[in-house]
Amino acid sequence: MTEFFEKTFYNNTIAEWAIALGIMAATFMLAKIVFWVLSQVVKKAAAKTKTKLDDIIVDMVEEPVVFAILIAGFWYSVGYLNTTAGVDDFTLKVLYILITFNVAWFIVRLIDALLVEYLSPLVEKSDSDLDDQLLPVIRKVMKAVFWTIAIVVGLNNAGYDVGALIAGLGIGGLAFAMAAKDSVANLFGGITVFTDKPFVINDRIKILGFDGSVKEIGIRSTKLVTLEGRRVTIPNSVFIDSAIENVTSEPSRKVPMALGLTYDTSHEDVEKALEILKGIAKTNTSLEENHVAIFSGFGDFSLNITFIYWIKPGEDNFAIQNVINFEILKQFNEAKLDFAFPTQTIITEKGS
Repeated sequence: MTEFFEKTFYNNTIAEWAIALGIMAATFMLAKIVFWVLSQVVKKAAAKTKTKLDDIIVDMVEEPVVFAILIAGFWYSVGYLNTTAGVDDFTLKVLYILITFNVAWFIVRLIDALLVEYLSPLVEKSDSDLDDQLLPVIRKVMKAVFWTIAIVVGLNNAGYDVGALIAGLGIGGLAFAMAAKDSVANLFGGITVFTDKPFVINDRIKILGFDGSVKEIGIRSTKLVTLEGRRVTIPNSVFIDSAIENVTSEPSRKVPMALGLTYDTSHEDVEKALEILKGIAKTNTSLEENHVAIFSGFGDFSLNITFIYWIKPGEDNFAIQNVINFEILKQFNEAKLDFAFPTQTIITEKGS
């Protein structure tokens, strides 16, 4: 039995291979024990404290700590074996990369959890919808930055010339940039929307012939719902060079109306019609105080009246116009004021 364990495979005896595997098995057991202690003991103890910060740190540190134990066990078990210089060098590079990535993993998890715990409630309480769109972008950018730094640091610690690697990728990066120029343009368009704020969520805008409300602002595109109820996706690059009309930003909505009464309407009835229109404008609380109601002229087949009113910001324009139109029709009918329609009177002379 002793002779069996003394047999050599790849510069190590079976006993040495068994001890190395035993170290890895013990490492797995230790990792499980540490994870149980953190999740069942430490986490419960942290939950009893008044602050939330320790709960977040314990929750975020669990997996990275377990992974760090596994890395250490792997390092120690490989170091116990007799290996060649090439294997040692390769193992050392892998360990450097794993350690760097594990640290980056913990930092990214911790910062992201802190953003969700402390920044998200502030964003939800704010009146602006812009920060609701910015928070997911901030989280993604933060993760991308930290992981990029981790890759650079990990490769550098492993002995790779990162500068030469980046330079070697220059031509490929140029080709990739040319292929992704539309995506880059959309990205800068999204940044323009976030910084210049030509519109925000729920604003009604007009662009490229589309008229609708903004429902979602993303990094690549913006989604509108038109007045017909159709969803339109517009690439953000469009907003860099196109004129945007923000209908919602107007102080109040001007609504001009042209009404016509029949020519047999008396001047008293015309004055009555003007008083009715002024009364409708004064009594509707959704309208601004200023309004115009005048006898504007003599048409081909009607006595023309111009009525202009302004709807207050934030009101439903279509609903208000619907109410005003019904009220005009109702009160004009009650006052027996007849609307004119195109007519033609033909006078013929009877021959002698």
